[in-house]
Amino acid sequence: MGLEAKLNGNDFFTTTVDALVAWSRKNSVWPMPMGISCCAIEMMASGDPKYDIARFGSEVMRFTPRQCDLMIVAGTVTYKMSHVVKKIYDQMPDPKWVIAMGACTSSGGMYRTYNVVQGIDQFLPVDVYLAGCPPRPDNLLNALIQIQEKIGRTKARDFQDKPLPELKVIQNN
Repeated sequence: MGLEAKLNGNDFFTTTVDALVAWSRKNSVWPMPMGISCCAIEMMASGDPKYDIARFGSEVMRFTPRQCDLMIVAGTVTYKMSHVVKKIYDQMPDPKWVIAMGACTSSGGMYRTYNVVQGIDQFLPVDVYLAGCPPRPDNLLNALIQIQEKIGRTKARDFQDKPLPELKVIQNN
C-alpha cells in the first residue's frame, strides 16, 4: 500500500545492471576467515548476537576459498604461513577483497623477528586495515561496512575483461 503511493501508479522500477550487481555483491559478502592467532577470537565474537554480523549478509563464513570473496586475515603471519595464505587467496574467485585484522597482520605488531611478516601487504593487496591488538568485533563490522561501500562503487565490467595471470612452469631437474 505504501509502495504504490510512492510510485504514483507506475508499476515498475528502473535501474542499471551495474547498480543491481553492485547491490547484490555488497549485501552478500562471504568471508574466508584466516584466523591465525588471538585476533581470530574477536573475529568469532563478531558473529554473536551482540554484534550480529548477519545483518550485513556476512554470517556465512566459508572455509573453502572457491565460495568466498572477502579474506579476513586475523593474526600473526609467519613467512612459512604466508605461502598458505597466498595460495588460498589465489584460489578465491575475482573480484576479491582483503581485510588485515590487527596490528600483527598489518605491521608485524610486537614481533620484530626474522620469521614474522612485517605486514601482509608485502604479498597480498589489502583493502582495509584494522587497528588494535586485538581489534574489537565492532571495529571488524566497521571494516566490513567500508568493504561494502568499496564493493558498491565497483562496476561489473571492471572484472569482465581482466587478463588471466600467467602460469609459471616449474621443472624439477
